[in-house]
Amino acid sequence: MELKPDSRDTNLSSFSKLKESFWTRKGMGRMMWALLIIILVFMFLPWTQNINSYGKVTTLLPDQRPQEVHTVIGGRLAQWLVREGDTVRKGDTIVLITEIKDNYLDPGLLDQTERQVKSKEQSLDGYSSKVNAISKQISSLESLQDLKYRQAANKVTQEKLKLNAELAELQAARTDLAIARTRFTRDSILLVQGLKSPLDVESRKLKLQESIAKVNAMENKYDITKSTLANAEYELRNIANEYGEKLAKAESERFSAVSGQMETEAEIAKLRNTLSNYKIRSGFYVVTAPQDGIITRALTAGIGETVKEGEAICSIMPLNYRLAVELYLDPMDLPLIRKGSKVRFLFDGWPALVFSGWPAMTYGTFPGAVVAIDPFPGKDGKYRVLVAPQANAKEWPSLLRVGSGARGIALLGRVPVWYEIWRQLNGFPPNFYYGTVNPETSKPAK
Repeated sequence: MELKPDSRDTNLSSFSKLKESFWTRKGMGRMMWALLIIILVFMFLPWTQNINSYGKVTTLLPDQRPQEVHTVIGGRLAQWLVREGDTVRKGDTIVLITEIKDNYLDPGLLDQTERQVKSKEQSLDGYSSKVNAISKQISSLESLQDLKYRQAANKVTQEKLKLNAELAELQAARTDLAIARTRFTRDSILLVQGLKSPLDVESRKLKLQESIAKVNAMENKYDITKSTLANAEYELRNIANEYGEKLAKAESERFSAVSGQMETEAEIAKLRNTLSNYKIRSGFYVVTAPQDGIITRALTAGIGETVKEGEAICSIMPLNYRLAVELYLDPMDLPLIRKGSKVRFLFDGWPALVFSGWPAMTYGTFPGAVVAIDPFPGKDGKYRVLVAPQANAKEWPSLLRVGSGARGIALLGRVPVWYEIWRQLNGFPPNFYYGTVNPETSKPAK
């Protein structure tokens, strides 16, 4: 119920405070309706979904990242030729080291090893000459064996022919003996009958004795020739045994020489390998820069300190590198990211004004594109994503250094504000069920 003031009280000071103003119920209603309309309009404004993650600045290629310079061999630091902050070129000497192992302390180690190699090479030449000489000896023995065998075979053939001839003579002598015996017997009978004289009988008897003596002589000669033939055949058989033993001995000596030759060749190869290792090792006394860069930190300082094999001497930052950012995403956000996805960065030390839902109104961020996604999570359960500067876009700061912190905002699809609020309230992932959305067209990619 509205109270009407009495006309008598119009001059009171409290009455002026009861006059209507904009903040009356009617004014407040209008303001609420205007605010409601603004909220409704705001709810239908486009909102760019995004994923926020943190990472650090690195390099695009592995060989462009900071690296440590290691020693190949153990030794003692003799001289530093650079200091922290110096710029070096590939092959420049960083530090000199000296030997500490007693096996390599001899200053004439290379010369002595070379002399050992030459001595073994001369020994190898001696073995080669010996093998050649024994091979010639074996060839001579084989030729002599063939000659002796043919000579013995000819002698056997001659003795066989001689034996056949003497056998024929022996048979002829036996025939003469039989005839002489028959004549003697017949003349003896005729002598008794008085038909032959005693002189004829004596002549027949003398002839018989000569035939008997001739047969005995021929038999002895035949036996001697037969023995000579047996000896010739024995000598023929003995030639193979005699020269076979000599050839076997020569072959054994040749195999021994060949074995010694092969062992010497193996020793020469081993010595050459050792000599090559010594020469290569002598080159490791100078530690050089692997590439153009800046010496950032000396990890082993001082002179006279000893270092182990493979120990780091210093760290170096390459001069030429391409920056990138490695971000770490939760497994739930990983399916929303693909190679080529757009990312905006806020780098430590560079001021920025960020409206994550309206990237066009954001100031101070730098664009990038995803170039690699690790297929396996790290120890913390997050996936590493490598992002490089976007081509034909705003360049990253020239003073940006490797290791700086970076906040990445991966841009996804555009949706109304009310949808984003509804999604956040229900805990749904951004456009997970619709695939990758192009933020330029606000349409799902087919």
